[in-house]
Amino acid sequence: MPLTSTPSTADDAELDRRITFHDDIQTMEVDFSDFHFGGSEIVNRFYDRLEARIDATGEPQWFFMINLNGTRIDPAAWIAYSRRGRALNLAHSMGSVRYDASEETRQQIIRAANTEAFDPNLFADRKAALARIAELPNTRRRKQNLEPSHTLTDFVRRVRFDDESGIMHVDFSHFTLNHSRDVDDVYEYLEERLKETGRKWFFLVDMNGCQIMPGAWIRYAFRGKALNIAYSLGSVRYAADSETEADIRLRAESQGFRPNIRNTRAEALELIEELRADLPED
Repeated sequence: MPLTSTPSTADDAELDRRITFHDDIQTMEVDFSDFHFGGSEIVNRFYDRLEARIDATGEPQWFFMINLNGTRIDPAAWIAYSRRGRALNLAHSMGSVRYDASEETRQQIIRAANTEAFDPNLFADRKAALARIAELPNTRRRKQNLEPSHTLTDFVRRVRFDDESGIMHVDFSHFTLNHSRDVDDVYEYLEERLKETGRKWFFLVDMNGCQIMPGAWIRYAFRGKALNIAYSLGSVRYAADSETEADIRLRAESQGFRPNIRNTRAEALELIEELRADLPED
């Protein structure tokens, strides 16, 4: 009996049944067969689960093999599907193959591949997909040396604590996070500073001209969520470009936080005051 799903019925247990790790061939197999991506929420939930399952293996690099038999991706889901898939591939894939796609899904993927310059590696069946994986170069054991893009001085000048207002100002303007090393470097600095204060703060983040590259997004989402849970009374971002704003809103949809994005600093400060007013009395 084929697995079927709608956005309202897919839970973590069902998603987990669709994710299998084959250690012998270093492959994560994802079963999208007869699955309906009706909107961005279910896309984000599925990709959140894929990220969590990869993290649980302790091994960041896998080949991806995706069963697309009977998969339905509605237009309302396609942007999220494309964005989250690209980020996951850049962060964790040694190579991706897809098989048994319907003609409609096949054409969607080919159009995306032509636009984003990647090899769709589409095959008729699982056997052919496995054969292709056997041909792909294995880079798992190749040591990754990610060179830092920033220095401690860059971080120091971008963080300011205002004791009177209880706001931590973070200036990510014209700042680029190229990969996971950059994310860890800046968030380790933020965590150290916050620990020193011994309290929670409102976070006000200037995103003007900030670029979060696809290979940095997964780590950025993980570290940002952890920092907010531990130290934030509320977080507000402002002046994000359309691409960054879209990615933040996608993850907010499935991860249970409000994106709280405003156009200007003044609007962001107004929202912080609204959040402050909603805090429970001591």
